[in-house]
Amino acid sequence: MFFKLKPRDLPSAETALTGRDTPIKTAASHFVSGRPLEGPYPPGAEVIFVGMGCFWGAERLFWGREGVWVTAVGYQGGLTPNPTYEEVCSGQTGHTEAVMVVYDPEATSVAALLKLFFEEHDPTQGMRQGNDVGTQYRSAIYTTSEAQLGAARTALKTYDARYRAAKGFGAITTEVKPAGPFYFAEAYHQQYLAKNPGGYCGLSATGVSCPLPTGITG
Repeated sequence: MFFKLKPRDLPSAETALTGRDTPIKTAASHFVSGRPLEGPYPPGAEVIFVGMGCFWGAERLFWGREGVWVTAVGYQGGLTPNPTYEEVCSGQTGHTEAVMVVYDPEATSVAALLKLFFEEHDPTQGMRQGNDVGTQYRSAIYTTSEAQLGAARTALKTYDARYRAAKGFGAITTEVKPAGPFYFAEAYHQQYLAKNPGGYCGLSATGVSCPLPTGITG
């Protein structure tokens, strides 16, 4: 019953929560690497944001990835400025739980990061991820350059065909668009599974292999 009560429709500008002008307090540095969450980042570093359901497990996938400089979790793709976790979970802000991935494009490619994204969760479930139901658990890719946006659209088209061909999967529902404001989540959410190794992780890989698009290497 709890899951059924979760809203699956995004709020409008008229119905979204008001939010606040002041950012909520977050951690200064990454619990694992010690690097600053809010920068400065190295020259040439690029940033992409992904939503894969609960952001605790999703962030862990990326922070140890070769070429990734730092990660953080937060709220993306919604309407309410500087929301709290409780507000996002209400479904009244329009945000999804997102992971910020800051990476060195000389050490990894956006295609390789997208491959990890598509293989390690189910991007066909709409406003849910497994038993986690609600708009904050939707699959999403938010880009910060035209090159990233093109790569994301190519990846979605390529991987959508793979999922449709696999028994039991429908069309990919991943939201792909240029990134809007990213609001850092509260400090206790940052690198949560490094602080709490036995903590909840709702990610479930599909078993569908997603090869890199032709002409793109990892």
